[in-house]
Amino acid sequence: MNLHQFRFVQEAVRRNLNLTEAAKALHTSQPGVSKAIIELEDELGIEIFARHGKRLKRVTEPGQQVLKSIEIILREVGNLKRIGEQHCLGDSGTLSIATTHTQARYFLPEPVAKLRQNFPKVNISLHQGSPDQVARMVIDEVAEIGIATESLANHDELVTLPCYEWQHVLVLPAGHPLAAKEHITLEDVAKEPLVTYHPSYSGRTRIDRAFATRKLEPRIALEAIDSDVIKTYVRLGLGVGIAAELSVRDVLEEGSSSALVIKPAGHLFGQNVARVAFKRGAYLRQYVYQFAELLSNRLDRHLVARAMTGHINDYEL
Repeated sequence: MNLHQFRFVQEAVRRNLNLTEAAKALHTSQPGVSKAIIELEDELGIEIFARHGKRLKRVTEPGQQVLKSIEIILREVGNLKRIGEQHCLGDSGTLSIATTHTQARYFLPEPVAKLRQNFPKVNISLHQGSPDQVARMVIDEVAEIGIATESLANHDELVTLPCYEWQHVLVLPAGHPLAAKEHITLEDVAKEPLVTYHPSYSGRTRIDRAFATRKLEPRIALEAIDSDVIKTYVRLGLGVGIAAELSVRDVLEEGSSSALVIKPAGHLFGQNVARVAFKRGAYLRQYVYQFAELLSNRLDRHLVARAMTGHINDYEL
C-alpha cells in the first residue's frame, strides 16, 4: 500500500464517489484511480466501496474504518511536511487563509499586512468562499486557518476559537424616516424592504431568528454575499440594509457628507462572534501562531496550542 492509494480513496469520497472528478482533482486518469483503489482493497482483503457495475455506490462499513485511518495518516504526512518546512525554511513559506468576502475585505487587511512586515518571506494565499466552504477548505488542508462567523463550530474536525464580537447595523438612505428615529424597533424594520446577506453569510441566522422569535415576516428585497453590494443597492433605494458593522467604516468616515446613515442594530439582532479555525491535530508553523495573535489579543500562542490539544474552552478566552 502507498500514499497515492490513500489519496485516491480520500478524494473519491470527497468527490461524492465520482472517480472522474477525483481523477481531475488529482491530475491523473480515471482508470488509474480505479485500479489503485482496487489494488488497495485486494491488499487489505476488504471492499472499501460497494459497487454497481464499475460505479462506486457507497462506502462499506469496513471502508468507514479505513477512511478514518487514511485521514489520520494523510494528516500526519502533512504535519511532517510542515515540520520540515519549519526547520528548513524557517521564516519563509506560504500561509493559506480561507475566509468570507466580508472578513477578507474589512477585517484581514491589517493583520495580513502586519504579518508580512514581521515575516517578509511568507507569501499569503487568500481563499474566499461561504462559511461552509471555509470549513471544508480547512478540513481538506487547502488552508491552514479559517475565519468566519457562521458554520465553523459545527465541524468536529476543526478546532475553533472565538476571535472577536461584532453586531449588525442598519444602513439607511439619508432621507429615510428611520434615519431620524431615535429608537428603532424590530417591528419598524419588518415593515421595510430589506437588503441583507444570503442565509449562509455574516450572521444571517441571527437576523432570521430575531424576526422569528417576534413572529415577524421580514420583507427581503435582495440577498447578497458582499457588504459593498448591500450598500450599493441601499443607495439606489432598493430598501433598508442590514450589514456587519465593520463593513460600514467608510460610511462613518464620510460623516454628514454620506448619502447613507448608519444605525446600530445590536439591540435588535444580538451579538455575533467571528471564529478562527484550525484542523484538529494539525502542526502549526511559527508564523501561523503569530498570525492568530495578530487576529485577536485573546489568541496568544500558548492558548492556541492548548486548544489544539483539546485543553481549552471558549469561556477561557
